[in-house]
Amino acid sequence: MDRDDRKADMRLRPHHLLCTQGYEGKGYDANFVKRMTEYVMRMREEAGFRVQITIHPDDICAACPNLADPEHCTSDDKVTAFDRKVMDLFGLKEGEVYNYQDLIRFVDEHMTEERLASICGTCSWYPVSLCRSRILANNR
Repeated sequence: MDRDDRKADMRLRPHHLLCTQGYEGKGYDANFVKRMTEYVMRMREEAGFRVQITIHPDDICAACPNLADPEHCTSDDKVTAFDRKVMDLFGLKEGEVYNYQDLIRFVDEHMTEERLASICGTCSWYPVSLCRSRILANNR
């Protein structure tokens, strides 16, 4: 996956590449839903939207009620494992900037049902979100 040397529009956890595809206006609370909706709409609609990969809380996490402090989630071990798995499977590097839409296409083209389950299988949103159907539909 090619990196983009221009400045990022936001910081993004690798596993959020999957969450943003399945997002449908639901979340932890109204504040989180508002922020997530704003970012997801921008990522989906703005050509050239750039994200900087981080395994720490990102711009979406800032409104999450599970954020313990600016650097830690109450589920840090779990979500960091999701992040590392995405990075390993798709060759992403922390700190690198990528075009969001190009990155989504790349991830979707290389995603399998087994890979998705290995990344997201323990996520509470996995059985109830559109992540699986939207991501896997894009690589057929």
